[in-house]
Amino acid sequence: MQNLKDSAIKGTLTGVISVARSGAQAALKAIYPAQCVCCNALVEEHGTICPSCWPKVPFIFGLCCDSCGLPLPGHDDGTPVQCDDCLTLARPWAQGRAVMLYGDKARQMLLGLKYYDRLDLAAPAGKWLARHAQPMLQPDMLVAPIPLHWLRFVKRRCNQAALLSTALARELALDYCPDLLIRTRNTGTQDGRGRMGRFANVADAFAAHPRQGARIKGRHILLVDDVMTAGATFAAATEVCLAHGAASVRVIALARVARME
Repeated sequence: MQNLKDSAIKGTLTGVISVARSGAQAALKAIYPAQCVCCNALVEEHGTICPSCWPKVPFIFGLCCDSCGLPLPGHDDGTPVQCDDCLTLARPWAQGRAVMLYGDKARQMLLGLKYYDRLDLAAPAGKWLARHAQPMLQPDMLVAPIPLHWLRFVKRRCNQAALLSTALARELALDYCPDLLIRTRNTGTQDGRGRMGRFANVADAFAAHPRQGARIKGRHILLVDDVMTAGATFAAATEVCLAHGAASVRVIALARVARME
């Protein structure tokens, strides 16, 4: 009899908590209605894109380069293919993906996350990254962001790659190390540099964190950044991981610049 009473009380409490939670969520929704992550249009759920903006967000679907995620013409039959750039350049990482092409609404979201404290973009971006990372997942995978130099971190107050990688690791329940790598010198922006200039600018610019480097050995590493252009930053960071005994390295970016001369 006591067990029945306990079960009834527990069921009642669960129901009360559920109703209270629903009421709180409804109140929050009334005060802070869900808005499109690209504009101010109202949407059904937080972290979603309105019908007007959706066609302007260049998500990558279907066949893509297995090394950098660039979309390619043709049908995806499961056979790994590479774009012209990745056939020409020796990529040190094993696989790469990107969520969207850089441009239009993608650029707007990235700049918001990077410079205008749009921290609300990290959660939906994490879901998109998680979906695109699925083909690359390996056992005992360790997620890490491309690091900022401390001077740039002080100026920006956050590392957008760290925000994205945190959300990605949470979505996929993967092991995560925010300070696996460090940037040993302030390389400045890559904007305005040609392909070779980008590679030269980040050469030897990364190192394993003195207290975290031991976590790399024997692990499959997933490096995360906001944008991939020539792939120079990913390459420099990948080489550090491989030098410290990583089993393999894979990379993913929220956006991929379509072409780098």
